[in-house]
Amino acid sequence: MKWQKIAGIAVPSATFLGVTAASAALYRYGFGRMRKKEAAQQLATFNRKKHTWRHWYDQQPREDWWLYDDDPQNRLHALYLPHPQPTKKVVLIAHGYHGSALTMASYAQMFQELGYNVLMPDNRAHGESAGEWVNFGWLDRLDYRDWCLDLVDHLGPDCEIILFGVSMGGAIVMMMSGEILPPQVKAIIEDCGYSSLTAELAYQMKAQFHLPEFPFVPVANFFNHLTLGFDLKDVDSLAALRHNQRPIFFIHGERDDFVPTEMVLKNYAATSAPKELWVVPNADHAQAFGVDPSAYKQHVQTFLNRYVN
Repeated sequence: MKWQKIAGIAVPSATFLGVTAASAALYRYGFGRMRKKEAAQQLATFNRKKHTWRHWYDQQPREDWWLYDDDPQNRLHALYLPHPQPTKKVVLIAHGYHGSALTMASYAQMFQELGYNVLMPDNRAHGESAGEWVNFGWLDRLDYRDWCLDLVDHLGPDCEIILFGVSMGGAIVMMMSGEILPPQVKAIIEDCGYSSLTAELAYQMKAQFHLPEFPFVPVANFFNHLTLGFDLKDVDSLAALRHNQRPIFFIHGERDDFVPTEMVLKNYAATSAPKELWVVPNADHAQAFGVDPSAYKQHVQTFLNRYVN
């Protein structure tokens, strides 16, 4: 009888500790900053596979910009590429998970060809920016709002700002849409952003690890409160889009199995603002541009021509 009582306590306790340890490991895996070696390997792969855009990037005059420069723990970096011809039009480009400003060079080239200055930040815990934990856009959205204010200071109050993001960057610009933004922000383009972080995590737990959402995501949420100070349920593109009033263009790959294509349909339905949707045939996650760069550019240009002078 005594051993049964001990087992009745020990087994649930061991299960709890095991789930907690597994959730902690998954949290570090998913939310931790990419190690320097992994980041260097990613950059080498980018340079090899995207050599044409890297060559274009290396030829461009550019400036290093810094946000919160006097706060080392929150100091953020961005690359500014001025257009060869003076213009008041500028695009603010948000990169994806474990990406960096440099990995968005192909989109920067496209927007420069469309007549835009380009600002490409490194999100928190990415690239040259400070931070050890990826916040999946919730804190980034406010940083990007502040980048908008820097652009207005730099280009003047008559500038026109476009928000553009891919994958996690798409979620960033969607979540920005629910904030009070400078009036110079004219339109938003998001490519394959998730509808909410909890929905994305639940999907990835099943797809990658064959694990249920409960109890792992709630325990990860506990760790997130300790490290970053917010609830994972706050990271919600749908909630932000319900407050959006700016024109927005939704792009998503038809074959996306990382951020499932059904999410873009929910994103599209969530806003009553002027909106357009393009589901790109035969495109995997974040590959809509790569499938047909010319068509992508044409769709973007057609959308922007309606809302930017």
